[in-house]
Amino acid sequence: MPAPRKLISSGSPFERTAGYSRAVVQGDWCFVSGTTGYDYATMTMPQTVEEQTRNCLKTIEAALTEAGFSLGDAVRNHYYVTDAAFADIVFPILGEAFGEIRPAATMVVCDLIRPEMLIEIEVTAFKG
Repeated sequence: MPAPRKLISSGSPFERTAGYSRAVVQGDWCFVSGTTGYDYATMTMPQTVEEQTRNCLKTIEAALTEAGFSLGDAVRNHYYVTDAAFADIVFPILGEAFGEIRPAATMVVCDLIRPEMLIEIEVTAFKG
């Protein structure tokens, strides 16, 4: 019998409206949805990419913890930024979080769905 699916919510109003979970646990895997820099407690968005990145990581870490995982279980990360110049700004912040973990990672420069969003981070974690 397959392991039951566990759904994790961050309390973002976007989750219910768009029909997704902040994270989904299936067996030894945890898939964290693309997470932007909102502070979901206040639904405010910081203006700088540095603050947004730290908020993304805080939300992702909370979802992983609730799911029974940690940042240390990250195996695949996708980073989406709205300006290539942000790469050098966020690399040290990402290095603080993932420097010893070293998941496979990709960074893409693209538009995000709202103009205030400067970065979005998606994480896949595995423990087995």
